[in-house]
Amino acid sequence: MNSDAEQSHESTAENQNESVPGALQGEVWLTIQTYQAQSLIRGRRAADGKPAIMGLIGFADRLKSLWQAVRFDDPYADWWLLKVEEGVADIRAQLQGLQQRMDALITESHSAFEFSVAQSSRPQRVSLQFANPYAFRAAQLLGEYDRLMCADMTLHHLGLDMPTDLIEQVSASGRWVRRVFALPQGYHSLDVRRSDIRQGTPAAIKARERMGEIPQDILNGERLPSLRPLAFQQLNNNAIADSDEG
Repeated sequence: MNSDAEQSHESTAENQNESVPGALQGEVWLTIQTYQAQSLIRGRRAADGKPAIMGLIGFADRLKSLWQAVRFDDPYADWWLLKVEEGVADIRAQLQGLQQRMDALITESHSAFEFSVAQSSRPQRVSLQFANPYAFRAAQLLGEYDRLMCADMTLHHLGLDMPTDLIEQVSASGRWVRRVFALPQGYHSLDVRRSDIRQGTPAAIKARERMGEIPQDILNGERLPSLRPLAFQQLNNNAIADSDEG
């Protein structure tokens, strides 16, 4: 009797497992048209007296340690992730503003003759396999910079007039993107937690020396990135609750 019940239970469990959807899978690609944007995919190593430039791939790789540190309640990881979030949003807004001005110039020029914005004869298609959403946001940023460069080169090729301030800002836009990609470099993984900060442990002192005084609203959890992984403590509590229910 018990044996039949156990077999029935196992069979039901197997059927339930078979009916559960598998892990979601998909592909994400970024298509790059210009050499300016292409150079920011991998960046540049320091060499011949030239400083290193952090590219999209290096940026995404450094974000892994930030994302993981947030799980373990490192307030500095929250702080730096917030810097990344705000930095990407700010530069995207600036690029979009420049793009709108470029589009307006292109629209005005179409009244004289017909043309299309330049595109590469052999664009680079990059597969994006990132571990967190902020890396994908940065990839969108790079795509918008690439689009801006296409418009800029088209207008220059046609000899169309551009306001001086627009020329200067478009020229500086690559530095804006590089500055965002460099943000994670200021974070140091020191295995510090909010409890360390409140208790003033050696780890907290070292973190303050390396990264500065943590803002109180971030330490208290009042101001945090909009996208965060589940904290390790929350995962632990959920596992304990599931165990108790079982």
